[in-house]
Amino acid sequence: MALILYLEKRRMPETIKHLFTGCVAGNCRIYVSSMSLAELGYLWEKGRIDVSLSEARSFFEKEQNFDVSELDMEAISVAFKIDDIPELHDRLIAGTASKLATTVITNDPDITKSHWVKSIWSK
Repeated sequence: MALILYLEKRRMPETIKHLFTGCVAGNCRIYVSSMSLAELGYLWEKGRIDVSLSEARSFFEKEQNFDVSELDMEAISVAFKIDDIPELHDRLIAGTASKLATTVITNDPDITKSHWVKSIWSK
């Protein structure tokens, strides 16, 4: 959701906006799970968001400090150890973050409550 909010220039928590602008400025790196991009494509296809997968691709091609993390066997294996996130797609996102030993930028309540990954989201 954070990526969608940023790309659509919608309101988002200042903490998260600061992370994205800092990444664009070269101060950090943000990894985006390929599963997150699949969800973005699905939401666009259903008319629930305005940013398309093509626009997201253009953004990643332009911005060097954002990386798409492919869904691989290691992330999938980790995801199936996660027992406190019921939804498969969210588990795959969390598995990718766990594999990378990174924090998930999310407002999803199941991911934020998980003891398997760290997450960040502020109001």
